[in-house]
Amino acid sequence: MSLRPFLNRLAPSGRFWIISLPYLWLGLFFLLPFVFVLKISFSEAELAIPPYTPMFEWVDSVLNMRINLGNYQWLLEDPLYLQAYWNSIRMAFISTLLCLLIGYPMAYAIARAPKHLQPAWLLLVLLPSWTSFLIRVYAWMGLLSNNGIINNALMGLGLVDAPLTMINTNFAVYVGVVYSYLPFLVLPLYANLVKHDTTLLEAAADLGASRTKTFFTITLPLSINGMVAGAMLVFIPVVGEFVIPELLGGTETIMIGKVLWQEFFSNRDWPVASALAVIMVLILLVPIALFHHFQSKEVSR
Repeated sequence: MSLRPFLNRLAPSGRFWIISLPYLWLGLFFLLPFVFVLKISFSEAELAIPPYTPMFEWVDSVLNMRINLGNYQWLLEDPLYLQAYWNSIRMAFISTLLCLLIGYPMAYAIARAPKHLQPAWLLLVLLPSWTSFLIRVYAWMGLLSNNGIINNALMGLGLVDAPLTMINTNFAVYVGVVYSYLPFLVLPLYANLVKHDTTLLEAAADLGASRTKTFFTITLPLSINGMVAGAMLVFIPVVGEFVIPELLGGTETIMIGKVLWQEFFSNRDWPVASALAVIMVLILLVPIALFHHFQSKEVSR
């Protein structure tokens, strides 16, 4: 009796190896670091290297485990951290809306442009991303400063008598965020719009529907999946954004990414910083799940 059929059933297929590689990547570079951060969040800060107490200790042949919930209690009691979470979510939500208002017409225009022109328009959307993210944010500092190009142009045209205060404000943060993350919304939305069946629009026109009614009854509902996918690609990273609020925002611009940096590097309170990061990940589970749901529907179309 041959054992070959039995061995073939035991041997993993090529599909198994293809699927396992992404899960291995996520396990090594997301799940494992998150487990380390979660473990540190249950520790206590101390003057040592690393600056926190160990969770597990081997004393007299006994393994002791110490779990400290005080870090999470501290976050819930201190209004500074609650305000930082609220500011981050609010700023990410408003920035996402602004990206939708600006990005939807861009994606719609590119999708309805002639086929030979669409790659050129997409290239213009992606072109700023070829430059360093940090350099682009620094460029906005020069544009929005009191002696920057925008203020000098406004005063030169006689529109204002004194420089407008734009730098170190929430306005500057919104400008930097929308400029930096706009391509993340335009591209998935374009991928959705370009797949629409144009015969539906022709049928609506034949039935006497205006362009406005056709847009709101056909195009907009069909593009919901692309809108949600693009919005989540903007919302999720903006919640933890650090560079833009640090360079363009003022002292009153308190976001969770900025607070995380201060706790890790200024206060060296790694347990509290880890607890901040864990709560931020838990908050983002909802938009991540929404993104996965709508992205799966978009791919299956």
